[in-house]
Amino acid sequence: MKQHLNTLFISTQGAYLARERQTLTVRIERQVRLRLPVHQIGGVVCLGRVAVSPSAMALCAESGVAISFLTEHGRFLARVHGFTPGNVLLRRQQYRAADDPNQSAAIASHMIAAKIANSRSSLLRTKRDRPQLETDNQFKSTLARLHKSLDDVARCHDLDTLRGLEGEAANLYFNQFQKLIANPDPAFLFNKRSRRPPRDPVNALLSFLYAMLTHDARAACEASGLDPAVGFLHRDRPGRPSLALDLIEELRPVIADRLVLALINRQQVQPNGFQTIESGAVRMSDDIRKTVITTYQQRKQVTLIHPFLEERVTLGLIVHLQARLLARYLRGDLDCYPPFLWK
Repeated sequence: MKQHLNTLFISTQGAYLARERQTLTVRIERQVRLRLPVHQIGGVVCLGRVAVSPSAMALCAESGVAISFLTEHGRFLARVHGFTPGNVLLRRQQYRAADDPNQSAAIASHMIAAKIANSRSSLLRTKRDRPQLETDNQFKSTLARLHKSLDDVARCHDLDTLRGLEGEAANLYFNQFQKLIANPDPAFLFNKRSRRPPRDPVNALLSFLYAMLTHDARAACEASGLDPAVGFLHRDRPGRPSLALDLIEELRPVIADRLVLALINRQQVQPNGFQTIESGAVRMSDDIRKTVITTYQQRKQVTLIHPFLEERVTLGLIVHLQARLLARYLRGDLDCYPPFLWK
């Protein structure tokens, strides 16, 4: 767990992933642009029109490297992976817990509490850097209401009510999100969260990074022996990685949201890199996607002290550590699931 396995992101439209012995090659217009030994790769993400040869798929399957296919917007389509050994006893415990409303609520409440606390921490970090927010009554009211939401979640033992509290807290947080954006360009005006499809550049960036984070969470579940499709907060739905979506809830504000703010505030992305298509969806250019992917990989290398393990780790390993902590709880090694709290 001390070593990063790199994710290979292929976003150039028309690219072709092939195999040369134990090496993966990326060809663009029939020219090899990249060669990587498969043992150096933790996963492959193909965005948009990217083709993969059957022999490359076989090599990845044999090596435990999953290949995920996403749209250009970052919406998940499919995942190709080989045999997953998994721990059958752990998965049986996971299924029992998911079928038990009380145990599901106990796990979900910790995840939701951490998401709310981390969202509040994100607002507080900006408040320290922006003196004008000290006198913003609406901003201060949101901080107070999020603090109260933490108490409400701690007292709640019903899943549906917990989902309602999570949704209310998310609305409070995103209602103040525009105040975290320092870039004055009107193209980056954020009014509300829009998902399918994202209807402005900020939402396009958020959705894209959430998809990247979900890919990492799926890999973390598989590596920990957990079933990524069986969650506790997000219920079963065909084709949905419910447990992966559970795990990213507490990490959205820390990894994805703060990265979106950094990209916009530091002007690493420009308005001309976004295009609104006929459906109303906002599409990112290839250059914007490459910038976001590169910055995301760099963000995952940032180190911090894990609050539960009290060890210095990288942000990219947090989702893997949380999956393993969840597995330890399900096995009975821990009294409760310890969520990630950002300090």
